[in-house]
Amino acid sequence: MSSQNPIPAENASPQATPTQSMPTQNAVAPPPTKSSRGLLLRVLVVIVVLGIIAWALWYFLEGRWYEGTDDAYVNGNVVQITPQIAGTVVSIGADDGDRVRTGQVLVQFDPSDADVALSEAKANLANTVRKVRGLYSSVNGAQADVAARKVAVDKARADFNRRRDLAKSGAISAEELSHASDELTAAESGLISSQQQYQTSKVLVDDTIVTSHPDVQVAAAKLRAAFLDDVRATLVAPVDGYVAKRSVQVGQRVQPGAPLMAVVPLHGVWIDANFKETQLAKMRIGQPVEIDSDVYGSSVKYKGKVESLGVGTGSAFSLLPAQNATGNWIKIVQRIPVRVVFTDPQQLDQRPLRLGMSLKVDVNLHDQSGPTLALQPPTEPLFSTDIYKQQLAKADVAIAQIIHANMAGEKQ
Repeated sequence: MSSQNPIPAENASPQATPTQSMPTQNAVAPPPTKSSRGLLLRVLVVIVVLGIIAWALWYFLEGRWYEGTDDAYVNGNVVQITPQIAGTVVSIGADDGDRVRTGQVLVQFDPSDADVALSEAKANLANTVRKVRGLYSSVNGAQADVAARKVAVDKARADFNRRRDLAKSGAISAEELSHASDELTAAESGLISSQQQYQTSKVLVDDTIVTSHPDVQVAAAKLRAAFLDDVRATLVAPVDGYVAKRSVQVGQRVQPGAPLMAVVPLHGVWIDANFKETQLAKMRIGQPVEIDSDVYGSSVKYKGKVESLGVGTGSAFSLLPAQNATGNWIKIVQRIPVRVVFTDPQQLDQRPLRLGMSLKVDVNLHDQSGPTLALQPPTEPLFSTDIYKQQLAKADVAIAQIIHANMAGEKQ
């Protein structure tokens, strides 16, 4: 071991200190020069300026002619089905979501009470027609009685005059003349009574026929009421649509006016779009509208138009309107409801919308020839049904049949 001599430090191999002879691998790149930083900054400025110019061109050429909002929802008529009479439900003809047609049976009441009342009203009308016919006969009888009593008066007067002449000559007694006078007085009194009876009977039927007689009209009105009560035991759909909010159950006793269900005509829905008051300066009735729905996405575009602009803000008609004159006040931009109607009903047939759905509307402001408020009142009903007129027409037919059946061939 002592024979091994250590190697001198100056004779050691250069590989013993590699870190001193090899270059560093993680050396930091030199920072960019000022010229490269300036170029990048100039490019960025140019991009921003070009973007501002493009936005300004778009706004002044196109964007300023459109106003849009996503505070818009589908709205429509909700036709409440409510009974007009009290009744017990025995059947239900439609449920939520069912499609119904005008006149289709929705709810049926137990018709027993209504049928009994209708039968009674029919019998009352028939009886009244016969009584009125009797009044006309009484007039004829009274007139004949007046004629007979006039003959009796003439005869009694002739007898009295003859006996008076005989009494002057002493041919008859004064007592017999007195009896003739009494008979004349009785005949005249009977004539007066008969004439009064004739006038009374005549007044009851004067200037009328059986169908226009007041008693017959009253009985006919009662029959109409009973007929309508019988018909109203069956509740039908007044319009085409879809059933919603059904709450009625079989066996339930319901009162007039109680909501049983609703029918919603989805084909006639509209949009209530709430625009900020600062967006209404150029908005006019009749301007075209492009509509997107959340359910179908922006790929489906509905066509519409502005039908009316609201006459007040939403807060002005709220249950508790704002009291801006009291307490601390903070200015808040208000929103005005704008009604938009669909101009292509086929779009609603292909892609129906439900009440309350969210929409996005964009109003094209190019055409500003329309008014901001309606100038003329409506010339026809906005929404109506004639289903109830048909019920009353059937009642009139039944009345005419009963009157004809009880006239026995006489003039009505």
